[in-house]
Amino acid sequence: MHFRKRRLSREYSKQNKVRLIRGGKEYFELTLSLINKATESIHLQTYIYEEDETGREVANALKAAAKRNVKVYLLVDGYASQALSKSFIADLENSGVQFRFFEPLLKSRHFYFGRRMHHKILTVDAEFAITGSKNISNRYNDMPGVPAWLDLALFMEGEVVKDLCILCSKTWNGFHVTRQHINCETKRVFDFTEQEATEIRVRRNDWLHGKNQISASYTEMLRKAESHITILCSYFLPGKPIRNLLSRAAKRGVKISVIVAGKSDVMISKNAERWLYDWLLRKNIQVYEYEAAVLHAKAAVCDKKWVTLGSYNINNLSAYTSIEMNVDVRSAAFAQEMEHTLQDIMQNESILITTETHLKTKNIFKQFIRWASYQGLRLLLYLVTFYYKRNSLH
Repeated sequence: MHFRKRRLSREYSKQNKVRLIRGGKEYFELTLSLINKATESIHLQTYIYEEDETGREVANALKAAAKRNVKVYLLVDGYASQALSKSFIADLENSGVQFRFFEPLLKSRHFYFGRRMHHKILTVDAEFAITGSKNISNRYNDMPGVPAWLDLALFMEGEVVKDLCILCSKTWNGFHVTRQHINCETKRVFDFTEQEATEIRVRRNDWLHGKNQISASYTEMLRKAESHITILCSYFLPGKPIRNLLSRAAKRGVKISVIVAGKSDVMISKNAERWLYDWLLRKNIQVYEYEAAVLHAKAAVCDKKWVTLGSYNINNLSAYTSIEMNVDVRSAAFAQEMEHTLQDIMQNESILITTETHLKTKNIFKQFIRWASYQGLRLLLYLVTFYYKRNSLH
């Protein structure tokens, strides 16, 4: 037991600083600032990259960095970013940016539609990183008269960035590269003060490669929570194992609050979520619908002690199909900051769904639509998860 505790504790690096970023203009200003300051290397990996004002602004910064002889790697998902034009990509490559699609939709050897690269990471010079739920598109930025979707991200500086850089390098190379072929070293020695230093670990989910670390983080939270958990999730459709853990935690007196989307970009998912409201309310789990804009963030905080944040939604798509990346932060100060942020979102930007208010939205037709959405998503998950060429893994 003593050995196991030591091994688990080593998963966290300690020499790190972390800051919470609430999406929109703040996120993209920081992203551009880091790219403009890069001197050695940049890894940018994202699910959605769109060729709009925001996408072009980031692309221009990447091209300028490449012309300064910075090694720039841009990896986007082959399904979600397939609309990028050939001219846009050619312009990037002609400027020195190394561009690649992750699993092009119709050219993949795996024929595994559901396995998409869903994480969002920027690393710069193996010293600085941003990660969270933010894609590169106008909808995630504050545009004139149109507020950004709600996203959260972490700006990190320190030892954890090397781990993120290594992960980016492996993803770029299709997970076949070894550490000796990865250049993620920095000459900087991190020595933060006791007040600044924060324990952080990188967590991955990639079912095809046997990685379920983010799922394990949520399992640990729900099993060990003593007083309360607050979950922020854009597509909240927990499978049976997580529902069992939620039920047990609530039964032993843990206060659980879940913030979900009120306005959603995927209505079938929203309808399926509302099918689960009856179950959540019966278990005394508080449900809030975020109303200020579209909710896209994914995070949780437990007992004012630790936080998990990243690209992972609590649903089976994230658990068993997509490649996801979160970071866990163990810090009472940071966890309290996160709790304050989520409390503000619940109180000032969301509405509480009670049994009474939920009843007012129900009728036979709506309940059928919600049930059909829920069952339809379960079927879709099965189809995209288990139909692939097994021999492609060898």
